[in-house]
Amino acid sequence: MKLPVERKATVIYPDNNRVIARFFYNGEERARKLISRVIAMPEDEAEILLHQILREFSMRHRSITKIFKNNYLKVKHLVDDANRGRKISEWRKLLIGSYFTMEYALESAALFNPSIVEDYDQSGLQEGQKRVIISLRATGEGHISSLIFRRAILNERNEVLMQKVGDQIGEAELIKSHLYDKEDFVSKLKDMQIAREHYEMVLEQLPQEFNYDQIREAVEVAKNLNGYRLMEQQKALDEIFWLADSHTEIHFSYDTDLSERVIFPISKFERNGIEDARFVKFRDGNGEYIYYGIYTAYDGYTILPKMIETKDFYNFKIFPLHGLYAIDKNMALFPRKINGKYAMISRVDGVNNYIMFSDNLHKWSEAILLSEPVYNWELVQIGNGGSPIETEKGWLLITHGVGPVRKYCLGACLLDRDDPTRVIGRLKEPLLLPSEDERAGYVPNVVYTCGAFIHNNQLIIPYAMSDYATSFAGVDMDLLLRELLNHE
Repeated sequence: MKLPVERKATVIYPDNNRVIARFFYNGEERARKLISRVIAMPEDEAEILLHQILREFSMRHRSITKIFKNNYLKVKHLVDDANRGRKISEWRKLLIGSYFTMEYALESAALFNPSIVEDYDQSGLQEGQKRVIISLRATGEGHISSLIFRRAILNERNEVLMQKVGDQIGEAELIKSHLYDKEDFVSKLKDMQIAREHYEMVLEQLPQEFNYDQIREAVEVAKNLNGYRLMEQQKALDEIFWLADSHTEIHFSYDTDLSERVIFPISKFERNGIEDARFVKFRDGNGEYIYYGIYTAYDGYTILPKMIETKDFYNFKIFPLHGLYAIDKNMALFPRKINGKYAMISRVDGVNNYIMFSDNLHKWSEAILLSEPVYNWELVQIGNGGSPIETEKGWLLITHGVGPVRKYCLGACLLDRDDPTRVIGRLKEPLLLPSEDERAGYVPNVVYTCGAFIHNNQLIIPYAMSDYATSFAGVDMDLLLRELLNHE
């Protein structure tokens, strides 16, 4: 039976006005010439020009002078060469920094693939309301994807009320304080199929626990050794540094609104994007909560599944997942341990859904086949639509399926509550498929989600419309569970 679906009135469209200020660099040769031109500018002209720039951009960015100063510091060594040690005014430093700054429109191409979790702050609400946090994949110029957030209130009528969006978007402060364990690091290098002779010369320089600066120096030493200039060897050393660079901590200023925080690709090894984060509010054994999200880091050639964790959406820790089956996309964590182990839905072969269990949140070495494509609307491949949701009847797993003409639809299945390797119910018909006015977009004929939420006995599904914008749908939980259990 085709279940009735309520499409909500709320739609989140991409907004070209939402921009961030980023470092702009066209190579050393051009940078040196540009710096020489700015240094040659008369002091009064430089000061007037800077005032004009500040008038034009101060309202668009928080602390634009700080951004200019940081970008100046990135080219300071070139400035010192060009200026031959002469004193340079603070005005001119900021002006130089402005020439190495660009605006980037985060959402100019799309705002899609949402996930949804309960907000940690539920104060000030009326009965029947719930405040939620929605994560979205924003895609801009060059098809670079970043991670942004919105707040919304689900009211007593299950309407989605989006909260006002801030207008000064900022990136986080990067903190490189992670300590690496040599054994875990080697395990991930093996997963990445890096030859032992390539990584031994790096790891032998390091203690059992080492920090970012230590491994960066060890990689540089290895690169300068005689005989290690072959392309394969240099590529391996780059990948070792990629792995180290994948562990990061970031902090957003406490005077930012949630909607003003953007997690942009941090290292060059995810320079092509942060894709499809699936967030979950995880309850640990002490009854405390922490948010985990799993996304795909992409550098244009290689993908790496990474986990992001936070308690407050101001401070985030980011680290790669490792183990034999920490591969491919479509990884979604269960909201609690099951039988003492972490549990994860994945798609390790690109076609079927799997379930994985682990004692270590960061390492996934076993996978069990959960379900395969069966129905005509999903025969190309299936995947998950976010973390499983616990109900009295079992674990509700939203799925997606790809059918003829690469049409993406959403489905659902029900997993046994105590043994989620058992599928106890599955929809034969799609739960949600693209309507006629949702078919056009960056990727046509697609509905896609990275998470859902139960509110007032209705399943609220935020979903992307053809990889362009995001809307919402609602399904009655009683009808959904009844239909699932009728199709074991």
